[in-house]
Amino acid sequence: MPENNVKGPLSDLRVVEFDGLGPTPFSAMQLADMGAKVVRIARKSGTQTANQYTDVVFRNRPYVELDLKDQEDLQKAKDLIKKADILIEGFRPGVMERLGLSPEELINENPKLVFARMTGWGQEGPLSNTAGHDINYISLSGALHAIGTKNTPIAPLNLLGDFAAGSMYLVFGILCAVLHAKKTGQGQIVDGSIVDGTANLMAMMYSMFSFDQWEDEREINMLDGGAPYYTTYKTSDNRDIAVGAIEEKFYLEFISKLGFEKGELPDRHDKANWKKLKAIFQEKIGLKTMRDWEKEYYGSDACVAPVLNFKEAFEDPHNTHRKIFPKAFGIIQPKPAPDLSLTPAPPIGNNHKNKITIKELSKTWEFE
Repeated sequence: MPENNVKGPLSDLRVVEFDGLGPTPFSAMQLADMGAKVVRIARKSGTQTANQYTDVVFRNRPYVELDLKDQEDLQKAKDLIKKADILIEGFRPGVMERLGLSPEELINENPKLVFARMTGWGQEGPLSNTAGHDINYISLSGALHAIGTKNTPIAPLNLLGDFAAGSMYLVFGILCAVLHAKKTGQGQIVDGSIVDGTANLMAMMYSMFSFDQWEDEREINMLDGGAPYYTTYKTSDNRDIAVGAIEEKFYLEFISKLGFEKGELPDRHDKANWKKLKAIFQEKIGLKTMRDWEKEYYGSDACVAPVLNFKEAFEDPHNTHRKIFPKAFGIIQPKPAPDLSLTPAPPIGNNHKNKITIKELSKTWEFE
Protein backbone atom coordinates (compact mmCIF):
# COMPACT_ATOMS: atom_id res chain seq x y z
CA MET A 1 0.00 0.00 0.00
CA PRO A 2 1.34 3.49 -0.81
CA GLU A 3 2.64 5.60 2.04
CA ASN A 4 0.40 8.29 3.48
CA ASN A 5 0.85 11.84 2.22
CA VAL A 6 1.30 13.66 5.53
CA LYS A 7 1.06 17.06 3.82
CA GLY A 8 -2.58 16.48 2.88
CA PRO A 9 -4.36 15.80 -0.43
CA LEU A 10 -4.36 19.47 -1.54
CA SER A 11 -0.73 20.23 -0.70
CA ASP A 12 0.08 21.15 -4.30
CA LEU A 13 -2.49 23.97 -4.42
CA ARG A 14 -1.77 27.62 -3.65
CA VAL A 15 -4.67 29.82 -2.58
CA VAL A 16 -5.06 33.57 -2.12
CA GLU A 17 -7.94 34.45 0.20
CA PHE A 18 -9.26 37.98 0.55
CA ASP A 19 -10.27 38.85 4.10
CA GLY A 20 -13.95 38.33 4.79
CA LEU A 21 -16.56 36.90 7.12
CA GLY A 22 -18.66 33.74 7.34
CA PRO A 23 -18.55 31.51 4.27
CA THR A 24 -15.44 33.08 2.75
CA PRO A 25 -12.94 32.18 5.51
CA PHE A 26 -14.72 28.88 6.13
CA SER A 27 -14.14 27.90 2.49
CA ALA A 28 -10.47 28.78 2.83
CA MET A 29 -10.31 26.80 6.08
CA GLN A 30 -11.63 23.69 4.31
CA LEU A 31 -8.87 23.94 1.70
CA ALA A 32 -6.17 24.76 4.27
CA ASP A 33 -7.29 21.88 6.50
CA MET A 34 -6.54 19.51 3.64
CA GLY A 35 -3.04 20.91 3.13
CA ALA A 36 -3.50 23.67 0.55
CA LYS A 37 -1.01 26.54 0.92
CA VAL A 38 -3.40 29.38 1.74
CA VAL A 39 -2.50 32.98 2.47
CA ARG A 40 -5.09 35.50 3.58
CA ILE A 41 -4.80 39.11 2.46
CA ALA A 42 -5.92 41.24 5.41
CA ARG A 43 -6.55 44.96 5.52
CA LYS A 44 -4.01 47.34 7.05
CA SER A 45 -6.69 48.70 9.36
CA GLY A 46 -5.32 47.68 12.75
CA THR A 47 -8.46 45.64 13.44
CA GLN A 48 -8.17 42.31 11.70
CA THR A 49 -11.10 40.06 11.08
CA ALA A 50 -8.92 37.38 12.67
CA ASN A 51 -9.22 39.09 16.04
CA GLN A 52 -12.98 38.76 16.06
CA TYR A 53 -14.99 35.84 17.42
CA THR A 54 -14.47 33.51 14.46
CA ASP A 55 -10.90 32.55 15.37
CA VAL A 56 -11.11 28.86 14.49
CA VAL A 57 -12.16 29.42 10.87
CA PHE A 58 -8.89 31.30 10.28
CA ARG A 59 -6.73 28.35 11.29
CA ASN A 60 -4.02 26.62 9.29
CA ARG A 61 -2.91 29.65 7.29
CA PRO A 62 -0.99 32.90 7.72
CA TYR A 63 -2.02 36.34 6.63
CA VAL A 64 -0.30 39.33 5.04
CA GLU A 65 -1.43 42.91 5.51
CA LEU A 66 -1.90 44.90 2.31
CA ASP A 67 -3.62 48.16 1.47
CA LEU A 68 -5.25 47.40 -1.86
CA LYS A 69 -5.75 51.11 -2.55
CA ASP A 70 -1.98 51.55 -2.49
CA GLN A 71 -0.49 50.78 -5.91
CA GLU A 72 2.62 49.10 -4.47
CA ASP A 73 0.56 46.82 -2.23
CA LEU A 74 -1.91 46.15 -5.04
CA GLN A 75 0.96 44.97 -7.22
CA LYS A 76 2.11 42.66 -4.43
CA ALA A 77 -1.36 41.13 -4.37
CA LYS A 78 -1.28 40.69 -8.15
CA ASP A 79 2.12 39.02 -7.93
CA LEU A 80 0.72 36.53 -5.40
CA ILE A 81 -2.28 35.81 -7.59
CA LYS A 82 -0.05 35.15 -10.62
CA LYS A 83 1.46 32.22 -8.68
CA ALA A 84 -1.85 30.96 -7.24
CA ASP A 85 -4.15 28.18 -8.36
CA ILE A 86 -7.18 29.61 -6.57
CA LEU A 87 -8.46 33.03 -5.50
CA ILE A 88 -11.32 33.33 -2.98
CA GLU A 89 -13.19 36.59 -2.39
CA GLY A 90 -16.49 37.46 -0.75
CA PHE A 91 -17.07 41.11 -1.66
CA ARG A 92 -20.20 42.51 -3.26
CA PRO A 93 -20.26 42.26 -7.07
CA GLY A 94 -18.00 44.85 -8.67
CA VAL A 95 -15.69 45.50 -5.69
CA MET A 96 -12.79 43.44 -7.04
CA GLU A 97 -13.15 45.13 -10.42
CA ARG A 98 -13.02 48.58 -8.81
CA LEU A 99 -9.85 47.57 -6.97
CA GLY A 100 -8.22 46.65 -10.25
CA LEU A 101 -8.52 42.91 -9.62
CA SER A 102 -11.10 41.82 -12.18
CA PRO A 103 -11.31 38.08 -12.89
CA GLU A 104 -10.85 38.65 -16.62
CA GLU A 105 -7.58 40.53 -16.07
CA LEU A 106 -6.23 38.09 -13.50
CA ILE A 107 -7.13 34.99 -15.51
CA ASN A 108 -5.49 36.59 -18.54
CA GLU A 109 -2.30 36.96 -16.46
CA ASN A 110 -2.66 33.49 -14.91
CA PRO A 111 -4.67 31.32 -17.34
CA LYS A 112 -5.12 28.40 -14.91
CA LEU A 113 -6.52 30.58 -12.10
CA VAL A 114 -9.80 29.53 -10.45
CA PHE A 115 -11.46 32.78 -9.39
CA ALA A 116 -14.00 31.86 -6.68
CA ARG A 117 -16.61 34.46 -5.72
CA MET A 118 -18.79 34.04 -2.63
CA THR A 119 -21.95 36.09 -2.25
CA GLY A 120 -25.42 35.62 -0.85
CA TRP A 121 -27.45 36.59 -3.89
CA GLY A 122 -24.99 35.71 -6.67
CA GLN A 123 -23.08 37.91 -9.12
CA GLU A 124 -26.20 38.79 -11.12
CA GLY A 125 -29.89 39.34 -10.40
CA PRO A 126 -32.17 42.08 -9.01
CA LEU A 127 -30.79 41.65 -5.46
CA SER A 128 -27.13 41.01 -6.34
CA ASN A 129 -25.89 44.38 -5.08
CA THR A 130 -27.94 44.51 -1.88
CA ALA A 131 -26.85 43.50 1.61
CA GLY A 132 -28.06 40.35 3.32
CA HIS A 133 -27.25 37.62 5.78
CA ASP A 134 -27.75 33.88 6.03
CA ILE A 135 -31.31 34.27 7.34
CA ASN A 136 -32.31 36.36 4.30
CA TYR A 137 -30.85 33.97 1.74
CA ILE A 138 -32.53 30.88 3.18
CA SER A 139 -35.76 32.89 3.37
CA LEU A 140 -35.81 33.63 -0.36
CA SER A 141 -35.13 30.01 -1.28
CA GLY A 142 -38.10 28.74 0.75
CA ALA A 143 -35.98 26.79 3.22
CA LEU A 144 -36.64 28.95 6.28
CA HIS A 145 -40.38 28.66 5.72
CA ALA A 146 -40.08 24.92 6.32
CA ILE A 147 -38.02 25.10 9.53
CA GLY A 148 -39.29 25.94 13.01
CA THR A 149 -42.43 25.65 15.08
CA LYS A 150 -45.96 25.64 13.73
CA ASN A 151 -46.31 29.38 14.34
CA THR A 152 -42.75 30.65 13.87
CA PRO A 153 -39.92 29.95 11.40
CA ILE A 154 -36.62 29.49 13.25
CA ALA A 155 -33.20 30.02 11.67
CA PRO A 156 -30.97 26.92 12.06
CA LEU A 157 -28.05 29.06 13.28
CA ASN A 158 -26.15 30.05 10.14
CA LEU A 159 -25.28 26.45 9.31
CA LEU A 160 -27.66 26.03 6.39
CA GLY A 161 -26.86 29.21 4.47
CA ASP A 162 -23.36 30.44 5.23
CA PHE A 163 -21.58 27.14 5.71
CA ALA A 164 -23.54 24.39 3.93
CA ALA A 165 -25.07 26.28 1.00
CA GLY A 166 -22.27 28.85 0.85
CA SER A 167 -18.86 27.52 1.84
CA MET A 168 -19.22 23.86 1.00
CA TYR A 169 -20.78 24.53 -2.40
CA LEU A 170 -18.06 27.05 -3.15
CA VAL A 171 -15.38 24.48 -2.23
CA PHE A 172 -17.11 21.91 -4.44
CA GLY A 173 -17.16 24.39 -7.32
CA ILE A 174 -13.51 25.28 -6.71
CA LEU A 175 -12.38 21.67 -6.82
CA CYS A 176 -14.44 21.01 -9.97
CA ALA A 177 -12.77 24.00 -11.62
CA VAL A 178 -9.32 22.95 -10.39
CA LEU A 179 -9.75 19.51 -11.95
CA HIS A 180 -10.70 21.19 -15.22
CA ALA A 181 -7.70 23.52 -15.00
CA LYS A 182 -5.35 20.61 -14.33
CA LYS A 183 -6.61 18.86 -17.47
CA THR A 184 -6.81 21.84 -19.80
CA GLY A 185 -4.83 24.71 -18.29
CA GLN A 186 -8.02 26.79 -18.38
CA GLY A 187 -9.08 28.70 -15.30
CA GLN A 188 -12.59 30.02 -14.77
CA ILE A 189 -14.91 31.95 -12.46
CA VAL A 190 -16.89 30.13 -9.76
CA ASP A 191 -20.05 32.09 -8.87
CA GLY A 192 -20.95 30.89 -5.37
CA SER A 193 -24.44 32.00 -4.29
CA ILE A 194 -25.97 31.03 -0.95
CA VAL A 195 -29.48 31.23 -2.43
CA ASP A 196 -28.46 28.84 -5.22
CA GLY A 197 -26.80 26.45 -2.79
CA THR A 198 -29.74 26.44 -0.39
CA ALA A 199 -32.13 25.65 -3.23
CA ASN A 200 -29.92 22.73 -4.24
CA LEU A 201 -29.84 21.42 -0.68
CA MET A 202 -33.65 21.52 -0.62
CA ALA A 203 -33.92 19.22 -3.67
CA MET A 204 -35.55 16.36 -1.75
CA MET A 205 -38.10 18.60 -0.03
CA TYR A 206 -39.01 20.39 -3.27
CA SER A 207 -39.46 16.99 -4.91
CA MET A 208 -41.70 15.77 -2.07
CA PHE A 209 -43.74 18.96 -2.37
CA SER A 210 -44.13 18.47 -6.13
CA PHE A 211 -45.42 14.94 -5.60
CA ASP A 212 -47.85 15.93 -2.80
CA GLN A 213 -45.71 14.30 -0.11
CA TRP A 214 -44.95 17.56 1.68
CA GLU A 215 -47.58 19.95 3.04
CA ASP A 216 -46.64 23.62 2.90
CA GLU A 217 -46.86 24.12 6.67
CA ARG A 218 -44.45 23.56 9.55
CA GLU A 219 -44.68 20.69 12.07
CA ILE A 220 -47.04 18.73 9.87
CA ASN A 221 -44.56 16.71 7.81
CA MET A 222 -42.35 13.73 8.58
CA LEU A 223 -39.04 15.59 8.75
CA ASP A 224 -40.09 18.95 10.24
CA GLY A 225 -41.04 17.79 13.74
CA GLY A 226 -44.59 16.84 12.82
CA ALA A 227 -44.16 13.07 13.00
CA PRO A 228 -44.16 11.50 16.49
CA TYR A 229 -41.28 9.25 15.44
CA TYR A 230 -39.06 12.10 14.12
CA THR A 231 -38.97 14.83 16.73
CA THR A 232 -37.65 15.71 20.20
CA TYR A 233 -39.16 15.00 23.62
CA LYS A 234 -38.67 16.57 27.04
CA THR A 235 -37.24 14.39 29.81
CA SER A 236 -37.87 14.59 33.57
CA ASP A 237 -34.83 16.85 34.08
CA ASN A 238 -36.05 19.30 31.43
CA ARG A 239 -33.53 18.06 28.87
CA ASP A 240 -34.34 16.54 25.49
CA ILE A 241 -33.88 13.37 23.49
CA ALA A 242 -34.00 13.21 19.69
CA VAL A 243 -36.02 10.42 18.06
CA GLY A 244 -35.53 9.47 14.41
CA ALA A 245 -37.27 6.08 14.23
CA ILE A 246 -38.57 6.33 10.65
CA GLU A 247 -38.19 2.77 9.39
CA GLU A 248 -40.56 0.16 10.81
CA LYS A 249 -37.93 -2.00 12.50
CA PHE A 250 -36.37 1.04 14.15
CA TYR A 251 -39.80 2.28 15.26
CA LEU A 252 -40.63 -1.09 16.80
CA GLU A 253 -37.39 -1.01 18.78
CA PHE A 254 -38.13 2.55 19.90
CA ILE A 255 -41.60 1.75 21.23
CA SER A 256 -40.48 -1.58 22.69
CA LYS A 257 -37.97 0.14 24.96
CA LEU A 258 -40.73 2.53 25.99
CA GLY A 259 -42.73 -0.49 27.11
CA PHE A 260 -45.21 -0.68 24.23
CA GLU A 261 -46.08 -3.28 21.64
CA LYS A 262 -47.07 -2.33 18.12
CA GLY A 263 -50.68 -3.41 18.40
CA GLU A 264 -51.50 -1.32 21.44
CA LEU A 265 -50.65 2.03 19.87
CA PRO A 266 -52.55 4.07 17.25
CA ASP A 267 -51.39 3.57 13.65
CA ARG A 268 -48.47 5.95 13.09
CA HIS A 269 -49.04 6.00 9.32
CA ASP A 270 -52.31 7.88 9.81
CA LYS A 271 -51.50 11.56 10.36
CA ALA A 272 -54.70 11.92 12.35
CA ASN A 273 -52.99 9.87 15.09
CA TRP A 274 -49.77 11.88 15.28
CA LYS A 275 -50.93 14.30 17.97
CA LYS A 276 -52.20 11.45 20.13
CA LEU A 277 -48.99 9.44 19.69
CA LYS A 278 -46.86 12.44 20.59
CA ALA A 279 -48.78 12.86 23.83
CA ILE A 280 -48.36 9.18 24.67
CA PHE A 281 -44.63 9.21 24.00
CA GLN A 282 -44.11 12.50 25.84
CA GLU A 283 -45.85 11.20 28.94
CA LYS A 284 -43.65 8.12 29.01
CA ILE A 285 -40.39 9.90 28.18
CA GLY A 286 -41.09 12.57 30.78
CA LEU A 287 -40.74 9.97 33.54
CA LYS A 288 -36.95 9.59 33.21
CA THR A 289 -33.90 11.83 32.77
CA MET A 290 -32.08 12.38 29.50
CA ARG A 291 -29.16 10.25 30.68
CA ASP A 292 -31.53 7.48 31.78
CA TRP A 293 -32.96 7.30 28.29
CA GLU A 294 -29.49 7.49 26.80
CA LYS A 295 -28.54 4.34 28.75
CA GLU A 296 -31.78 2.64 27.73
CA TYR A 297 -31.26 3.22 24.04
CA TYR A 298 -27.46 3.26 23.79
CA GLY A 299 -26.16 0.78 21.19
CA SER A 300 -29.66 0.01 19.87
CA ASP A 301 -31.15 0.64 16.44
CA ALA A 302 -34.02 2.70 17.81
CA CYS A 303 -32.44 5.91 16.46
CA VAL A 304 -32.63 7.76 19.77
CA ALA A 305 -29.91 10.12 21.01
CA PRO A 306 -29.52 12.68 23.80
CA VAL A 307 -29.54 16.35 22.79
CA LEU A 308 -26.12 17.34 24.10
CA ASN A 309 -24.83 20.82 24.83
CA PHE A 310 -21.42 21.90 23.52
CA LYS A 311 -19.42 20.78 26.55
CA GLU A 312 -21.17 17.40 26.62
CA ALA A 313 -20.53 16.94 22.90
CA PHE A 314 -16.81 17.63 23.44
CA GLU A 315 -16.72 14.85 26.07
CA ASP A 316 -19.06 12.28 24.49
CA PRO A 317 -17.43 8.79 24.26
CA HIS A 318 -18.18 8.35 20.56
CA ASN A 319 -16.86 11.81 19.71
CA THR A 320 -13.74 11.34 21.84
CA HIS A 321 -13.10 7.94 20.25
CA ARG A 322 -13.13 9.58 16.83
CA LYS A 323 -11.10 12.54 18.14
CA ILE A 324 -13.63 14.94 16.66
CA PHE A 325 -12.76 17.78 19.06
CA PRO A 326 -8.99 18.16 19.44
CA LYS A 327 -7.48 21.01 21.41
CA ALA A 328 -5.10 23.19 19.42
CA PHE A 329 -3.66 26.56 20.39
CA GLY A 330 -5.65 26.46 23.61
CA ILE A 331 -9.00 26.11 21.85
CA ILE A 332 -11.23 23.05 21.49
CA GLN A 333 -12.11 22.90 17.82
CA PRO A 334 -13.50 20.38 15.32
CA LYS A 335 -11.02 18.28 13.41
CA PRO A 336 -10.80 18.55 9.62
CA ALA A 337 -13.37 16.36 7.90
CA PRO A 338 -13.77 13.93 6.30
CA ASP A 339 -11.07 11.37 7.16
CA LEU A 340 -9.01 10.13 4.20
CA SER A 341 -7.10 6.84 4.37
CA LEU A 342 -4.05 7.67 2.19
CA THR A 343 -3.97 11.47 2.24
CA PRO A 344 -5.25 12.51 5.67
CA ALA A 345 -5.49 16.13 6.68
CA PRO A 346 -2.29 17.27 8.40
CA PRO A 347 -2.42 18.23 12.10
CA ILE A 348 -4.01 21.60 12.83
CA GLY A 349 -1.23 24.11 12.28
CA ASN A 350 -0.63 27.80 12.75
CA ASN A 351 -3.58 29.67 14.14
CA HIS A 352 -5.10 32.94 13.01
CA LYS A 353 -2.48 35.12 14.70
CA ASN A 354 0.31 34.04 12.34
CA LYS A 355 1.15 37.23 10.47
CA ILE A 356 3.70 36.82 7.69
CA THR A 357 5.57 39.04 5.24
CA ILE A 358 5.66 38.61 1.48
CA LYS A 359 9.36 37.71 1.76
CA GLU A 360 8.62 34.98 4.32
CA LEU A 361 5.76 33.70 2.21
CA SER A 362 8.06 33.31 -0.80
CA LYS A 363 9.89 30.49 1.00
CA THR A 364 6.78 28.31 1.14
CA TRP A 365 5.31 29.47 -2.18
CA GLU A 366 8.66 29.06 -3.92
CA PHE A 367 8.89 32.34 -5.76
CA GLU A 368 11.04 35.43 -5.51
